[in-house]
Amino acid sequence: MNDLLANMPRVRILTPTPLAPLDYAVPEGMRLAAGDFVLVPLGRREAVGVVWETDVENLAPPKGLRAVLKRFDVPPMPEVSRRFITWVANYTVNPPGLILKMALSVPEALEPPKARLLYRLAENAPEVRLTPARKRVVDFLQGMPPLPAQDIAREAACGESVIHHLADAGALEASPAPESGPEIPDCARLRASLSDEQKKAASVLMAAVCAGAYSTTVIDGVTGSGKTEVYFEAVASAVRMGRQVLILLPEIALSAQFLDRFRERFGVEPTLWHSNLSGGARRRAWRDVAFGRARVVVGARSALFLPFSEPGLIIADEEHDAAYKQEEGVIYNARDMAVVRARMENIPALLVSATPSLETVANVEAGRYACVHLPRRHAGASLPEIRLIDLRNDPPPRGHFLSPTLRQALQLTHAVGEQSLLFLNRRGYAPLTLCRACGFRLRCGQCSAWMVEHRGRSRMQCHHCGMSAPKPEICPACGAAGQFSACGPGVERIAEEVASLMPSARLMVLASDTMEHPQALLDAIAKMAAHEVDVVVGTQIMSKGHHFPLLTLVGVVDADLGLSGGDLRASERTWQLLQQVSGRAGRGDRPGTVYLQTHDPQNHVMQALLSGNRDDFVREELAERRAAFMPPYSRLVALVVSAPSELEASDAARVLARAAPRVDGVRVLGPAPAGMAMLRGRHRLRLLMVCARNVDAQGLVRRWLSTCKLPRAAKVQVDVDPYSFM
Repeated sequence: MNDLLANMPRVRILTPTPLAPLDYAVPEGMRLAAGDFVLVPLGRREAVGVVWETDVENLAPPKGLRAVLKRFDVPPMPEVSRRFITWVANYTVNPPGLILKMALSVPEALEPPKARLLYRLAENAPEVRLTPARKRVVDFLQGMPPLPAQDIAREAACGESVIHHLADAGALEASPAPESGPEIPDCARLRASLSDEQKKAASVLMAAVCAGAYSTTVIDGVTGSGKTEVYFEAVASAVRMGRQVLILLPEIALSAQFLDRFRERFGVEPTLWHSNLSGGARRRAWRDVAFGRARVVVGARSALFLPFSEPGLIIADEEHDAAYKQEEGVIYNARDMAVVRARMENIPALLVSATPSLETVANVEAGRYACVHLPRRHAGASLPEIRLIDLRNDPPPRGHFLSPTLRQALQLTHAVGEQSLLFLNRRGYAPLTLCRACGFRLRCGQCSAWMVEHRGRSRMQCHHCGMSAPKPEICPACGAAGQFSACGPGVERIAEEVASLMPSARLMVLASDTMEHPQALLDAIAKMAAHEVDVVVGTQIMSKGHHFPLLTLVGVVDADLGLSGGDLRASERTWQLLQQVSGRAGRGDRPGTVYLQTHDPQNHVMQALLSGNRDDFVREELAERRAAFMPPYSRLVALVVSAPSELEASDAARVLARAAPRVDGVRVLGPAPAGMAMLRGRHRLRLLMVCARNVDAQGLVRRWLSTCKLPRAAKVQVDVDPYSFM
């Protein structure tokens, strides 16, 4: 057998595992090309894979060599997709097989779906007995094209079994229906009326698409300036050219209202790609992309790894959003990878935001990215007035969390029939529960985090590992009964305060745990649009992407919430979040007002929001980053060491620290406890490498890790360009 395999040609196949590409023999009669999807034996199981190299030299003896089992009848993975997988693997310091796993997340899509049969009258059909029902079928099908049994049965007023019996008797011919794809967007459909500024911006984007070359353009527009309608013109240009478009959204929740706008503009639904889709829908979407039938894909970050055959444009909407950074498994920033993929495909990329990230601003200033500005709201709407509430001088009543000024504004807004949004980026009822008798705090047993009370579900939950338990009646520390007290507010507690203040107001709580499916959010949005809700109490899910003309008041309950903790991006993120949530107010013909409750009104973030002077804020932040030699003027790579015990984690971190690279222009900080010192039962320490942008950071990290022998239970997670320091 080995002699037989030795004479067969070889290919090198990458499987969606941490293994390097493996050599396989190509059986006689099977033709394989680079990019082909195949089935191969792998250990005791079978695995799908992709042909990574062909004509592999037979330099080693064929011992253990096995043959490819099957080639799947789908278009091969494009060469650019394979290069992209290799690039992402090198950049993130991961085996390429783990990147391929994201591109092969639906292996079932490699097999064709079960064929749907179409029926028509058979030529030279034999004589068959025609019952009245059969005669109606035969009469209906005279001169008709092949049709599904369901349609024939409906028109002939009979059961589908009649069609099947006629086919069995030879009177009808059955043939498989071709695989159909989604409808093509109607680019000629009447679009929204664009202002002169919007037309100018759209013309720049359309020219970039028509140029058929790589470029990255930032659409920098205030909230409500019509950024989506502008880039829809670029989408239309790409579709007219027969190219595919990928629109990335940072969160699935944003897709609800976006889909309505897309349908209104193009008359059809785009192809969706996200984790909440059913298996069948993901399978259809993958095949539609691979076969070029899907012209516009709207998806989460993993859509970047779909096998586009004719890409023409990539768009990252809300490009500043931290949700583009995947923090589990392969750690990568989809916004940055979108630009890389566009460059590899030689197509334009668009980055869209009302609050561009500092990295994006720096790239614009350096001339690497172009930029179009939309400084005014569409249709004459004005930006909301922002007011600061100094909680030191205007504190809430005892036991409450809304200041007198904000309480009065809520009542006045309700009295005139307008809508309000209260924003607090804390889910649940209270972030901390403690025993009044002894001070014991309810902690998660698996994480360094407090358990959050969700009073509506009568549960305590950890928002990091998901652990959930009933609220105990007796304190486990001192045995006191009925002494647990909720400390601090979550959105449920704020809603409780509003209900007490305004009993007649129709309330709704919007948070990710109350809107678990896009349809739930769509229903909530419909209620808001129909003015069936007076006050929304929401988390970050409400901060962007939504348009409610009657929403004129936004109150931020704790504007200082994100400023603590020493995070590199704390000021930038807080400014972005508050600017975005402020942008929900006054988007129609009624002016909006935003109240920010703060204990530090002189903080430069609060002053920037108050003045609306974004440029000064950005300049100040960039100057601080430059002085501290922090991104975007340097590179960061985090190494997070974890182990089941604190001792094992400390030992592994010390081993890494002793082997840290000692190179000019490179500093290694730590080890130090991670922000979340224990997560899902594993103790964690962090080392941080800071280096110049021209340093081969990934090469240093690979050499660093290769010299370290760590305890068996320890794991090291590499995070290139960390966004979170949890």
